[in-house]
Amino acid sequence: MKYMLIMRETGEKPADAPEPSFEEWVEAMGRFNGELISAGVLIAAEGLDDPDQGVVVDYGSQPPIVTDGPYGETKELFGGYWILDVPTIDDAVEWAKRVPLTGPGTRAEIRRITSMDDIPAGNEWTEKERDWREATGQL
Repeated sequence: MKYMLIMRETGEKPADAPEPSFEEWVEAMGRFNGELISAGVLIAAEGLDDPDQGVVVDYGSQPPIVTDGPYGETKELFGGYWILDVPTIDDAVEWAKRVPLTGPGTRAEIRRITSMDDIPAGNEWTEKERDWREATGQL
């Protein structure tokens, strides 16, 4: 099973909490990613740019409205993610507990990534996607 660990900043970080240097951050995350790689569970890991560098597409009207980020509540923004291939959500939780440089003001949301097997076969579009995934080595 594939699980996504989504890292969130909640805005609850104490004002006097120490901020790691960029070098400390790269070292700690690199070491953790190395452990994931050694265990054979890492599929992907990426950090996200600052929210003010993004945009939001709101589908509440036609045509959709595009606004520069951040949008709405900024107290729980995604900071990055890992995609892990582990047998159970409990295994994903155990890895999430080991994420470095966390503390008050940081949360990880863990969600299973659905697969083609979760979608009933027989639909033209799901069959086209299945063919594409097979052709690109994803299945």
